[in-house]
Amino acid sequence: MTDQAWWKNAVGYQVYPRSFKDSNNDGIGDIRGIIEKLSYLKDLGIDFIWINPIYKSPNVDNGYDISDYESIEPEFGTMDDFKELLTKAHEIGIKVILDLVVNHTSDQHPWFIESQKSKDNPYRDYYLWADATPDKMPNDWKSFSGHSAWTYDSKTEQAYFHVFAAQQPDLNWKNPKVREEIYKMIRWWLDLGIDGFRMDAISHIQKEPWNFKIKDNPWAPFMNVKGIDKYMTELRDIFNEYNVMTVGEASGVTSRKAINWTDPERAGYINMIFELEQNVQEGKPGEQRINPLGFKKVLARWQRDLADDGWNALYVENHDNPRFNTVLGNETKYSAKAIAATYMLLRGTPFIYQGQELGMTNFPFTKPEQMDDDDTKDRVNQKIAEGHTPKEAMKIISHWSRDNARTPMQWSNKVNAGFSDGKPWLAINENYHMINEADEVNDANSVLNFYKQLIALRKSQPVFVDGTFELILDNDPDVFAYIRQDDKQEYLIISNLSQNEREVTMPNKVVKNQWQVKLTNNENIKLNKNMTLQPYDVVVMEKIN
Repeated sequence: MTDQAWWKNAVGYQVYPRSFKDSNNDGIGDIRGIIEKLSYLKDLGIDFIWINPIYKSPNVDNGYDISDYESIEPEFGTMDDFKELLTKAHEIGIKVILDLVVNHTSDQHPWFIESQKSKDNPYRDYYLWADATPDKMPNDWKSFSGHSAWTYDSKTEQAYFHVFAAQQPDLNWKNPKVREEIYKMIRWWLDLGIDGFRMDAISHIQKEPWNFKIKDNPWAPFMNVKGIDKYMTELRDIFNEYNVMTVGEASGVTSRKAINWTDPERAGYINMIFELEQNVQEGKPGEQRINPLGFKKVLARWQRDLADDGWNALYVENHDNPRFNTVLGNETKYSAKAIAATYMLLRGTPFIYQGQELGMTNFPFTKPEQMDDDDTKDRVNQKIAEGHTPKEAMKIISHWSRDNARTPMQWSNKVNAGFSDGKPWLAINENYHMINEADEVNDANSVLNFYKQLIALRKSQPVFVDGTFELILDNDPDVFAYIRQDDKQEYLIISNLSQNEREVTMPNKVVKNQWQVKLTNNENIKLNKNMTLQPYDVVVMEKIN
């Protein structure tokens, strides 16, 4: 493995800065809070951190509406704070990845403020404007919120396009001046010394013509549209100059198309992709869970399709999804461990979302005032308008709200979970008395220490980077079992991702070999032809030659 591919044997950690650690007791996590916890991250064993947006922003979408790409939002600190974070992280061998948000800006960005002034303003063509009336938009396309993707401007009698909120107007990538500005900004950050980017909504930067007729997918007009290759190639050439890591949030890029996107022998625009298919849901609204078989089949397909070419980004949690220990697990340390071992030993670069390594769970939201996310509140109101009681609406919507992942990090069983001495910006889960870093670090059987062992195992065995992936028990509805193998080693991972006791029949080619347990959450697991697995049992075994 070359130095250029350092990220293949790396483990990443996603920091949602607002909720990670508050250093000045204003209730909001900040850059100095991240600096304070660098030793914790080093001890965990991770190699790089991905930090959600810390740029200057009106904060309509928690930082994904950027008003100045080269300034730090004051509530997070200063540029000097960030430079100190970068230096101190690098000193202890931790790389730093930032979000790159270039599909859109804030409507408070100077470019858009100028763009709004007149049709002949030099910045007008930095965004996507089209003729409209208050009653008739340029087309009937919908944004991801389900509302019109257009907002009318009475002053110039046109509307501007946005795939997200109205306060997040989309940039016009067809304009060479826009791309020139973006590329200059990218180089500015890379020259500062950051180690790469997580590329937000990157597959949306190209749009179909406004007369494009939608057939099935309402978002097809702006998902991996023909012509995007020109822009992605230009971006790739910049990234290759700096030997940095890139991971894309790229909806619409299938597992087959991801080969071209991530294989350096082909187009190789970026190093890896966060696929958005794995959250296969089942159950009634407000009680949805991840379907283990659907989850397994999606991950296995991505493993197979990118087996020899390209690369996977592995994750179960992030800032936009609920806690996996709630929607797949049973909120215990056993399910948290099963989830961890299942995904982290696949082929790809694993990402851990803050608090996941503690087994953090969803928050029991009961009223909108406890929540922050405007989209979630909007959907609660929609359900009430449909005839549901406020209590029913909250249950249906809050269960899958992204606010579940954004509650503050649970550092200790002290006041406010050790996150802040001030009033936290978002409610803290009361289970911090049982689930917190300070208690888990001293408990040999904790989720935290299981993650440390798992990370150390993964990074010490080349088979987890270069080995093949073979799914076994393919159609078992609950058990995710697979083999990782190279010419020197073979590992077997068996995980029961359900609340059911399971009887499984193992293949002869597995049971005929001798295996040594390397990691498990149940010391009583025995490998037999006919195995009994308790709820959320997981075992990682190495073949004895």
